[in-house]
Amino acid sequence: MAFQFACGRSATRRLLIPAFLLMLPVHASELFPTRLYDVIIETGMPHLEENLRYTTTHQRSCISPKDLATEFPILNHPTLAGCTLGGGARKDDTVRFGLSCDDKHGTTGTAVWHIDKQRIRGRLDVKLGGKNMTFSQTVTARVIGNCP
Repeated sequence: MAFQFACGRSATRRLLIPAFLLMLPVHASELFPTRLYDVIIETGMPHLEENLRYTTTHQRSCISPKDLATEFPILNHPTLAGCTLGGGARKDDTVRFGLSCDDKHGTTGTAVWHIDKQRIRGRLDVKLGGKNMTFSQTVTARVIGNCP
């Protein structure tokens, strides 16, 4: 009987160890290489008048995996002072962040990035605290080469 228990335990370990290894955090550098991207940034504010609801800007940037939490330009706006994206969790080709703000802020949000070989696309959704106001910012970056 002790032998059967030991064999069953060994089999369980053989099944659980690979599953545990799959759950280990993956280093950001394994997501994608640092590259030069053509970046389109779209900001949507559905509560504004039709002609002010959306803005689009274009730029070129070198982006690395460690930049994902800071790549949304709206995070630098005074409205989001004291807010940061953190807790990046990866599943396959998707990375999710939560927006954390000072306790007095009340603002909440999430960011989700989808990554493939030639493009990364992220969307930040924000609900401003104390107000019934939401907005989003989408960053779509297409690889155009290596960083200088």
